[in-house]
Formats: sequence, structure tokens, C-alpha cells
Amino acid sequence: MKKVILALVLLGALVAYFVFDLGQILSLESFKASQADIVAAKDANPVLYISGFFLVYVAVTGLSIPGAAIMTLVAGALFGVLVGTIIVSFASTIGATLAFLSARFVLRDWVQGQFGERLRAIDDGLEKDGAFYLFTLRLIPVFPFFVINLLMGLTRIKTRTFFWISQLGMLPATIVFVNAGTQISLIESTAGLLSPALIASFVALAFFPWAAKGIVALVQRSRG
Repeated sequence: MKKVILALVLLGALVAYFVFDLGQILSLESFKASQADIVAAKDANPVLYISGFFLVYVAVTGLSIPGAAIMTLVAGALFGVLVGTIIVSFASTIGATLAFLSARFVLRDWVQGQFGERLRAIDDGLEKDGAFYLFTLRLIPVFPFFVINLLMGLTRIKTRTFFWISQLGMLPATIVFVNAGTQISLIESTAGLLSPALIASFVALAFFPWAAKGIVALVQRSRG
């Protein structure tokens, strides 16, 4: 019954997102149109605004609702690079972990029953290299944020490992987007923020731990 209730809550949130057109609210155009008023309200009560923004960000990412990228830009516009990065880093990781736990609680048993052998093979791989694998996925922004959360929830990876690796792996892209948000008036969409060169840099960074691990293993074998 608990699983059914949680599933209905998640489904209801997604339905509300489309029925009430919340995507229009969580849009670049909507923020730009009201930016002056929002900044004035934030300056009048910064603690309340930071707290509210943090909670909304956690809800958006926890429910896997589109809008996290726009909110990251907005964080830069409202709070600057340092404070914006801190807010987004923790809010996105907490939200991701909630989505991860929801998938594990609601879907894990069903997936285990349907694809037990295949899932066991994935679990075995993650048992060996789970932290490296997740770190690689987090560092490369082309992989959808919410898909990684949900898929990892179907595995046996430990929650604390998922949390700290996610926070570390998402940090470079978070800094890039928050920094871009400080110039939000010049941005027309999020599509152009991740250039091929920048993505290539993230890919190189993502595979560095694997290369380092291989070198260490090679040195150990040569000494043996």
C-alpha cells in the first residue's frame, strides 16, 4: 500500500505539471519577464528566498520534473556564483537521492522479478566499479539527470555512495551553468551552453579516474 501511495503521489505531481502548465513557470522567458521584481523581493528577504528556492529545487529534481537546468541558471542570476553553486549542488543532490530512493522503493522489486538475472549482472558490475561508473555518468552532461537517478535506484548501489559521488560528479556542470546564469540576460536557451569543446572536456575528466585506476593496477602487476 505504501508503494501504491508513493506511486500515485509521483504520478499526480507529473499530471499537475502538465495540466497546470508549470513548465511555463519554470522557463527562461518567464524568469526574464519578472527578473526585476524577483530580484527586488529576494533582496528584501534573502534568507526566505534562499530557503524557498532550495526547497523548490529539491522538489523539482526529486519528482523528476523538467526545469532543473533553468533553475540552475536562475540561481546564478539571483545569488551569484558562490552562493548559487552551494545551493544548487546540495539541492540537486538531495533531490536526486530522493528520486533514487523512490525508484528503489517503488520499482526495485518488480524489476528484480522481471529481469532478475540481468539486474544481477549489473549489480555485480556496480559492486566492483560502481563509484567510478556513476562518477563517469554524472560528469558527462549529455546523459539525462533524472534517468541516471531512476536507473541507479534499481541497482544495489549504496545510498551514501550515490549521494557523495553525485554531488562531486555534478559539480563541474553546476559551476558552468550557475556562472552562465550571472549573464542570464544574454542567454536565449540552455542548448548553446554546452559546446562540443566543453562536453569533450567533461568526457576527458570523466575517464581520468578509469585511466588512473588502470595505471595503478598495471604498476601493481609489474611489481608482483
